[in-house]
Amino acid sequence: MTFQLLILLAGFAFTTVITPGPNNLMLMASGANFGFRRTVPHMLGITLGFPCMIVLVGLGVMQLFDLWPPAYTILMVLSVAYLLYLAWKIANAAPPREAETEGKPLTFLQSAAFQWVNPKAWSMALSAITLYATSRDLGAVLWVAGVYVVVSVVSTTSWTVLGQQMRRFLNSPKRLRVFNRVMAAFLVLTLVLVLAQQGAG
Repeated sequence: MTFQLLILLAGFAFTTVITPGPNNLMLMASGANFGFRRTVPHMLGITLGFPCMIVLVGLGVMQLFDLWPPAYTILMVLSVAYLLYLAWKIANAAPPREAETEGKPLTFLQSAAFQWVNPKAWSMALSAITLYATSRDLGAVLWVAGVYVVVSVVSTTSWTVLGQQMRRFLNSPKRLRVFNRVMAAFLVLTLVLVLAQQGAG
């Protein structure tokens, strides 16, 4: 991969990971509800889970979609159902004190697995492979995955810290309830926008 192409890839990757989407909104909600430290496994699940997804998509999963297109439709239906469930969970999250003792942020494995039912993650992975690893050989795919590891560290940290900083303003059950419902609404909105973009494409 040439240096110029690497710079373009880095710009593409950073733009796609830093913009609002299911991962970032869930990180911000987790930072607000559970704090930075308890959200770290969630952050690592995204930072490492998504690049692993890119590798598997680039080296084989895209071929499955080429051979049997309905597989992608089935995946999207399952993804939509799961994201709506997560939006409901966020909207009905426990108040601050209960969240500290009873609530549980996503674990590393849950967060990594979530990438496979995240429509934005699929859109990002398929676009990155198509644009920057056209040959789908191991070296090119690993370059794409490696760049996403780096930019994901910046993105996951930023969104979690943002949520954590908002925590001081969400020190009442009423405010946190409103915040969580707004985050749930935005999560559904990002889902609609991603699906609309795919439909337009």
